[in-house]
Amino acid sequence: MGSQEVLGQAARLASSGLLLQVLFRLITFVLNAFILRFLSKEIVGIVNVRLTLLYSTTIFLAREAFRRACLSGGAQRDWSQTFNLLWLTVPLGVFWSLLLGWVWLHLLEVPDPNVVPHYGTGVVVFGLSAVVELLGEPFWVLAQTQMFVKLKVIAESLSVILKSVLTAFLVLWLPHWGLYIFSLAQLFYTALLVLCYVTYFTKLLGSSESTKQQALPVSRMTDLLPSITRSGAFVNWKEAKLTWSFFKQSFLKQILTEGERYIMTFLNVLNFGDQGVYDIVNNLGSLVARLIFQPIEESFYIFFAKVLERGKDATLQKQEDVAVAAAVLESLLKLALLAGLTITIFGFAYSQLALDIYGGTMLSSGSGPVLLRSYCLYVLLLAINGVTECFTFAAMSKEEVDRYNFTMLALSSSFLVLSYLLTQWCGSVGFILANCFNMGIRITQSLCFIHRYYRKSPHRPLAGLYLSPALLGAFVLSGGITGVSEVFLCCEQGWLARLAHVAVGAFCLGMTFGTAFLTETKLIHFVRTQLRVSRLADKTS
Repeated sequence: MGSQEVLGQAARLASSGLLLQVLFRLITFVLNAFILRFLSKEIVGIVNVRLTLLYSTTIFLAREAFRRACLSGGAQRDWSQTFNLLWLTVPLGVFWSLLLGWVWLHLLEVPDPNVVPHYGTGVVVFGLSAVVELLGEPFWVLAQTQMFVKLKVIAESLSVILKSVLTAFLVLWLPHWGLYIFSLAQLFYTALLVLCYVTYFTKLLGSSESTKQQALPVSRMTDLLPSITRSGAFVNWKEAKLTWSFFKQSFLKQILTEGERYIMTFLNVLNFGDQGVYDIVNNLGSLVARLIFQPIEESFYIFFAKVLERGKDATLQKQEDVAVAAAVLESLLKLALLAGLTITIFGFAYSQLALDIYGGTMLSSGSGPVLLRSYCLYVLLLAINGVTECFTFAAMSKEEVDRYNFTMLALSSSFLVLSYLLTQWCGSVGFILANCFNMGIRITQSLCFIHRYYRKSPHRPLAGLYLSPALLGAFVLSGGITGVSEVFLCCEQGWLARLAHVAVGAFCLGMTFGTAFLTETKLIHFVRTQLRVSRLADKTS
């Protein structure tokens, strides 16, 4: 498969999934806003910070390294060995869930049962739900490598929506159940997610006339189960070694990604109520990152991993592939920069209004608006880091990944210390400031790698981080106008003034987008081309 075909499939995977994700996320957003009005801050803090941290830590430590290693493999491989390696995530998940569950029950502060009932049951069920989700890992990796466009989006979004519907129903009719509600909803979510993948592949493999079925490396469902391979080796040891390298890295990355929750959980720098407010703002602020940046990062990581040869100098590879990768990276960097700047500039002026609409005065008063404004700056760094790291991790050799781990170790330590110090100084905002520092260092590391990678070639993909003076001026002008609008129109002047404030923002946003359309012609051409390729692929599939 040529680089252009792989690029078309990656673009299709990213773009066609975005509309579905936007629709599903909006439905979930409304449901969560409804649920929020029936909960205490303490319940939110325990569920969204304490129990979700248990689930995400188990999942991350058990599968992240396996995913990256198995997605990096080429088409010519023994898939039985890959599936055997992926099934090891299940016993690993059992180990982590038991170990972490014991810590959560016996070493951490237990909430008041009168305020947050059934905490012990919550810990057990959230740990169990992580193990259930790992049962679907071979199906997920197979779907990603075959670039099945809508399966991942529909499965995950449908599971999240039905989980929110179940939660809303139970909160409304059985509020005295406490954590039973969220435990049942979490287990339902993971079981449904796995069931979606299993059902899809069962149906696909049962249809011998399907073109998708004929392209699969398996012919029946039993091929995805653990088995003894023809070569006698249970796993591909090259993939296993790469998995170990990524595991060391993923352990550190998890600390960096969830560092503030670990500090809140283990050091008790915030009470459960403040943890709840911080997590709500954090989830609201990261909505666009999860909605847009994450699908793009995942899709184009696969593209870079397939087009480039890991650990090989750019001058020694097929130059057509290197050129395509450079052009794509430049456009992705430009797109991430524009999206991040838009969120940062307009987020400052509309944070308080967004929180007031979403959660009422519980969020829009106090530290909520300052938290969300700070997070808007963090989203800009998240956008750039997602693109730079998806290229870096796809192109690094195993040795370079190992060296990067040492840098991540030092960064993890400094991040945790800085988070603790900043929260003592400026409260929950300190977590976001520490995350910005951490993300800035990671971006610098990736930019240095990309510069070295293309140093001896004529390609300069880092030019994507430069904007035209006219567009920069449009951003500055929009920030000034919307900032003045917030002072005079938001948020105590009534709904008519709020609508006027929104109208001012819409005008400035249109002016900024118009300027981008006129000045960033190369990016516009790239986006149009990939959307056209995606539509053609949809028609022929």
